[in-house]
Amino acid sequence: MKNDTATNPKHSEPLIVSVSGLRGIVGEALTNDVAAAYACSFIETLPAGPVVIGRDGRESGPALKEAIANAIVANGRDVLDCDIASTPTVGVAIVEKNAAGGIQISASHNPAPYNGLKLFSSEGRVLPAVAGDAVRLRFEALRRAPPKIQKESAHGNVRAIESTLPHLHKVLAVVDVDSIRKVKPKVWIDCGHGAGSRLARPLLEALGCEVTVVGEPADGQFEHEPEPTADNLIDWLPQIPAAGADIGFFQDPDADRLAIASHTGDYLGEELTLALAADAVLMKSPGPVVINCSTSQLTVHLAQRHGAPCTLSAVGEANVVDEMLKRNAVLGGEGNGGVIDPRVGLVRDSFVAMALILERMAEGGTLTPLTNLIKDFPPLTIKKTKIVLPSGWSKQDVGNSFQRVADAFPEANVSRLDGVRIEFTDGWLLARASNTEPIVRIIAEAADEQQALSVIEHASKALLDQS
Repeated sequence: MKNDTATNPKHSEPLIVSVSGLRGIVGEALTNDVAAAYACSFIETLPAGPVVIGRDGRESGPALKEAIANAIVANGRDVLDCDIASTPTVGVAIVEKNAAGGIQISASHNPAPYNGLKLFSSEGRVLPAVAGDAVRLRFEALRRAPPKIQKESAHGNVRAIESTLPHLHKVLAVVDVDSIRKVKPKVWIDCGHGAGSRLARPLLEALGCEVTVVGEPADGQFEHEPEPTADNLIDWLPQIPAAGADIGFFQDPDADRLAIASHTGDYLGEELTLALAADAVLMKSPGPVVINCSTSQLTVHLAQRHGAPCTLSAVGEANVVDEMLKRNAVLGGEGNGGVIDPRVGLVRDSFVAMALILERMAEGGTLTPLTNLIKDFPPLTIKKTKIVLPSGWSKQDVGNSFQRVADAFPEANVSRLDGVRIEFTDGWLLARASNTEPIVRIIAEAADEQQALSVIEHASKALLDQS
């Protein structure tokens, strides 16, 4: 059944522009002209060469893709068209085709009326902040007069490319395929009617899995809210034990994030996605790991078990990748289910996450249930909230509020890597201002839920206390 709450926003919203891309409601803040202007702003910053384009399954994707492609070819560049492809697939294609950069048309986990553009460098990664800011400034200059693109004026060409197979081969190359095939896992997966459906079944079948797939085809007709959270999946989780599956996977619409569930249909979430993937990689190749500062400490604990350093970056995929390159990391990622394996690509990738988790389950020649794999993990609970800032608060006011939060925990270590992060012996708290809304997000992790909530309450009071 189609979920109307996933397709009908309550009110119009402005275009959200960040250093990594933009998003908005199609036909309102995001129009074909806006997309064309943004594409033109982007290609002005690129070296010579073609541009790869992909999209998720949303109904608005084809028209936006055409507008973007016309803008690019009118400026003398060729377009390599993946059509429906996951975000990590686009990243792989950029490197495989020696392209100057790429654009993924997707609003990720946002509801169906939204769409967006995510920008990639020639390395097949999300643009670094400096490069993304240059695009944003150019775009702001063009917004009042978007370019009028006529198809007849095109000087470049559009060429369709096969992008799924190269990505498949890269993922298969980084895991022990034979060990997974030997145990023949039964996998249930919800592709969420997104781009993940192009590769999920071929990958899992190549790994020797018995596969049950729901959420096909990639048509953007979301049957539940597209973000793979426990609340959104409550009606889907019972399908996993009903299918007799050993594990359940949930992808978001552009397939850069992965949530997991046990064979009993218990939602294990997205934090465990990264932790289990890291465990699989570090068992074979101990080396540096990078996570962002809002990710569970669980991955840090697992890295320590393997004698590997784990470094924190600022929040944001681009910041994780920057730190990975700096430290020559063997793996990186974020607690939203985004796993980055540089052997495949410098993009969050739900497919390599699935393969690594299945490899970990197959370790030792027998299939180990997820519940057994995680029973020795330290008990940690993450809780989150957001605080709406008082009207008229300046950046200085926000900075002062972060200092009050730090002062409220005098015995703890304080990091200002991104917002303010308070580090305790048995947990941490992060308060971070949104780049697009007048809110501060507060995240805390502790050994139990009550402790995490208590820390959040204490920080929230300090943040708003201007007495």
